[in-house]
Amino acid sequence: MAEVKTYTFKHKEVVEALVKKQDLHEGIWGIYIEFGISAGNVSNQPDQADMTPAAIIPVLKIGLQRFDKENNLSVDAAEVNPVKGKIK
Repeated sequence: MAEVKTYTFKHKEVVEALVKKQDLHEGIWGIYIEFGISAGNVSNQPDQADMTPAAIIPVLKIGLQRFDKENNLSVDAAEVNPVKGKIK
């Protein structure tokens, strides 16, 4: 059997894991990604004879932010991480 090298997740799955990690029990929380921007000249040829300007956009931070409504990027913390022992 081949060794697994990559696991991928949907946005909601990442948000749910972060909500649980932060021990949040209320509010609608969604994924937050902060990008940077930089530029450089790049080439796909070994001799670099044909250069082209390029944007480099690194992911600087990944986190949570409050959302007004639940959507495909967010979860309701009360549903995915209810307070233990609390009966609905």
